[in-house]
Amino acid sequence: MSPDKELKIEKISKGTVIDHLPAGTSPMVLRILGIDKKWENAVSVAMNVPSHGGDKKDIVKVEDRILEKEETDKLSMIANNATINIIENYAVKEKHHVSPPEFLEGVLECKNPKCVTNGKEPVLTCFAVENTEPLTLRCKYCGRIMDKELIEEQL
Repeated sequence: MSPDKELKIEKISKGTVIDHLPAGTSPMVLRILGIDKKWENAVSVAMNVPSHGGDKKDIVKVEDRILEKEETDKLSMIANNATINIIENYAVKEKHHVSPPEFLEGVLECKNPKCVTNGKEPVLTCFAVENTEPLTLRCKYCGRIMDKELIEEQL
């Protein structure tokens, strides 16, 4: 790529870079991470930028923030195969791909009003990942299927 066409976003000294997000998903990623107008650390967002292979992608860089497992599990619901880079001293310390866990516990609510998780008993929700493309989850307790649209409503 010629220098005139390079993407220029300042490096971060420490934090997380989430790359290869599906184009247009970065606002949802910021919501999942709890980043809003009150956030004080540097955040860089690139939307609909060229990716290898001619596709488009989003990129989110968050300074001084390492993601928790629950956050990466939530990200996997909208960005299967995104890349998470942990940065220290301006260099990549760790790199891994996001993929849905086999089971997702306590992250989403079951939309079946008769599900035991929506009753009076304190039962933690648990969903099995049925498919990754398109994403579908099945409630462990009532068998209700949730598609990507219902999942994204809760993230």
